[in-house]
Amino acid sequence: MRARSALFDVYGGHLRERGGAATIAALVRLLEPLGFAAPAVRTAVSRTVRQGWLRPVRLPAGPGYALTPRAEKRLDEAAARIYRTRPSTWDSRWHVVVLEELPARPARDRLTSSLHLLGYGELGPVTWIAPRPSRELSDVLAAEEVAARTFHGEHDGDDTELAARAWDLAELGADYATFVAEWEPRVSVVDASSAAAAFAASQQLLHAWRKFLFRDPGLPPQLLPPDWSGREAARFFDHHTERLARGANRFVESCLDSQ
Repeated sequence: MRARSALFDVYGGHLRERGGAATIAALVRLLEPLGFAAPAVRTAVSRTVRQGWLRPVRLPAGPGYALTPRAEKRLDEAAARIYRTRPSTWDSRWHVVVLEELPARPARDRLTSSLHLLGYGELGPVTWIAPRPSRELSDVLAAEEVAARTFHGEHDGDDTELAARAWDLAELGADYATFVAEWEPRVSVVDASSAAAAFAASQQLLHAWRKFLFRDPGLPPQLLPPDWSGREAARFFDHHTERLARGANRFVESCLDSQ
């Protein structure tokens, strides 16, 4: 876990619902159980400000940093997929994005990463599909100065085969099973009695789980294998996140109360 990623996780997992702002001192305290010293936190904050995700603000306790509207949108979209708060219903239509031209590297790499994060799978160099449109798509395309045609349409063929072409579901399913096997012994030994330990374990689990956002678009059940291991992985993540929440929240509140 890098300090910038940990910072995003803390804002998305805890600070977004608490106003989306914190002093730099509070951020240093929050990231300390994750192994980051103050210089690393300050560097991550500065980099995140330059990238347009955070903005400096004056808080009652002193200088701090708040989420920008762009960051709020990104974190809200991510949270909806992380915690699966939106219906998985599907109208049998795909959202199709056809790029008018490929940007040069490294813009192409950034665009590919962003489209994966938004839930789009690649059918070809310029053609992407998703089971539902993303509110962030226009912002992502504009940021890389890429023009595209977008539309909804039904696939004249087998939708299951189309999904399997756009996403490697066999590998993804195997990785979900590995996720449970690797994290079960790590988080099961932590309980909510130690606030700092509960916070660290829950944030590390969140960080590992969030990586699946780049690979899993949230396909509807009818397009997934009947024994889809992603369902068990989601239940595992939800159970331990809820189990550790009391201690994690207590730690966050203690850090913010000291602002």
